[in-house]
Amino acid sequence: MTTFRSRPLPFELPPEDRASSPYTGYTRAHWEAAADGLLHAAWRWATPGGALLDLPGPPSRSGVRSDGLEGYARTFLAAAFRVAGDGGKDPHEWLDRYARGLAAGTRTPGREDAESWPVVLDHDVQGQPMVESASVALGLRLTRPWLWDRLESGVQDRAEQWLRGALRHLPAGNNWYLFPYTVAGFLESVGRGDAETARARERALELLEGWYRGDGWYADGDGRAFDHYNGWALHLYPVLDAHLAGDGEESARHGARLREHLESFSLMFGGDGAPLHFGRSLTYRFAAGAAVGLGAVTGHTPLAPGVSRRLVNGSLRYFLERGATAEDGLLSLGWHGPHPATLQSYSGPASPYWASKAFVALLAPAGHPLWTSVEEAAPSEGPDRVLSVRAPGFLVQSTRADGVVRLHNHGSDHVRPDEGESAAGTDPHYARLAYSTVTGPTSAANPADNHLSVTVAGVRSTRRRIRPLGAGHGEGWGWGWAGSWHVPVFPAGPSTVPGLRVESVTVARGRYELRVHRVLGAPEGARAELTGWAAEPGGPVRSQLYGLHGWAAPEPEDVRAPQGTAFTRWAVLPRLAADASGTVVLVALASLTAAPGAGPLEPVVEAVDVRPGPDDGTVEVRADWAEDGTRTRIVLGRGSVTVDHT
Repeated sequence: MTTFRSRPLPFELPPEDRASSPYTGYTRAHWEAAADGLLHAAWRWATPGGALLDLPGPPSRSGVRSDGLEGYARTFLAAAFRVAGDGGKDPHEWLDRYARGLAAGTRTPGREDAESWPVVLDHDVQGQPMVESASVALGLRLTRPWLWDRLESGVQDRAEQWLRGALRHLPAGNNWYLFPYTVAGFLESVGRGDAETARARERALELLEGWYRGDGWYADGDGRAFDHYNGWALHLYPVLDAHLAGDGEESARHGARLREHLESFSLMFGGDGAPLHFGRSLTYRFAAGAAVGLGAVTGHTPLAPGVSRRLVNGSLRYFLERGATAEDGLLSLGWHGPHPATLQSYSGPASPYWASKAFVALLAPAGHPLWTSVEEAAPSEGPDRVLSVRAPGFLVQSTRADGVVRLHNHGSDHVRPDEGESAAGTDPHYARLAYSTVTGPTSAANPADNHLSVTVAGVRSTRRRIRPLGAGHGEGWGWGWAGSWHVPVFPAGPSTVPGLRVESVTVARGRYELRVHRVLGAPEGARAELTGWAAEPGGPVRSQLYGLHGWAAPEPEDVRAPQGTAFTRWAVLPRLAADASGTVVLVALASLTAAPGAGPLEPVVEAVDVRPGPDDGTVEVRADWAEDGTRTRIVLGRGSVTVDHT
């Protein structure tokens, strides 16, 4: 496990309880105190009527008024989970503030005054209020007896009309369809449902069914975007909706998928509590634990209560101790602290407060097993494991010695189906070969980490649309593999080269990553480069890369990334290079470790043999491991891969 210097918190937490929480010291009271601390800090920036929380910072692309609504709606979620989980007890009178804000914000929607909320329009016109409408609706549903039922009928009517904007306008083609679904669910729960609410819910569930790809994983839309939105949106909204409605049939259907999701997702938290730094909207931070908490609350989880407690506590503590909140108590835009390269254009000052979804764990009352069970080790704190998840094309690799979790990405690309092969929009949070709980990708302006590029006419390629070739793991999860292919695309000159493609396979065992790449159809004079993990020079995490076959030299050169990553201000990464004209096979060994005394990579694989495969157009790669004499055999075929390890 990596070491760090804990930063003081801007609000007070209760004393640690190492008897019931031997790993984190956190209890349910810590969650209540964290929610209260975050809310107190945010409400300092409320408008006089409480309708907008205009947090300091540069605006998002949606503008200041929308950002103010975002501040209201997202913090309302934290307050709602806090109060509902305690049976309506509200010692800080949070709900009174949100009731006043609701009345003020819906009085004259769309007006340019001090309090009015923006109206909900289509996603490509003024869409962000649709996102926030779901948080408002869910907050109202959770706190109905103590807030909604006590509102004047006129305020209820105004709130309904504003919320119905989400039902009458076009969402983006992804998890956004769950926003009108959630709004409709609230309206139906308070006796205001009709054909319009029914249509919104039917449409969302119809799309959700098409996005389900198996293994507990949804694509976020019609493409192949698999990321943290699975937990904090695609599972959360339907499972929580069914739970609140007491709908056993829907709860069983959606809950079974959540249970299966947690089978793999629970391994994606490091021994220090960190979730994987992968995908978009990472400034939501500990919202990554929402699916774990929801599973514990609803019972749809394969995890023992003590394991769930360990994961949610660890994630919250990880970020609070590493500067996620500034000195004024506000969540910053970034990962540990502020980090612009982590953000998207839709990120505004209040965006990080989607982290409030983690407080769904507070729906488990004090006597619930989530809080009474003693913390148990997280999956990443057990024996070394390698788990393949075929639907999203993931290979997850964890090592007990350092608690580091790595995700080898052979299937998630965040490219819309209607997009062509273009370098425009290349996202470092999806395009790289691997991600981890202790490293972040380098910025788009710096050399790319964990990337196989082809250089043609002096221009390096990027990786955009990823086509999976399969995945698998051995009995006992001691080793596993995943593979994919892509068309290299270029940011300058012609976007693609006719016939050029790259096939990639990762085989993981222990801390080692055997990386095999076949470059096909490269023009004369082309070069291939492979980079490893980006890490702080001399820091607690060590990145290693060694060429085994096809490279100009086995030892890599160090390349600088001055913009650093979300984990370090300045980083270096190893890089191998080779001539790549025509068809070439390149084999390398990589490692990312925080374990002390990790040895060099050179003696780990004692022999590599590359030969023609059993069929025309195929190639076979054999790698013999020195430690135990086992052999990994990879056959790259025409659009197929087979891997065995004996």
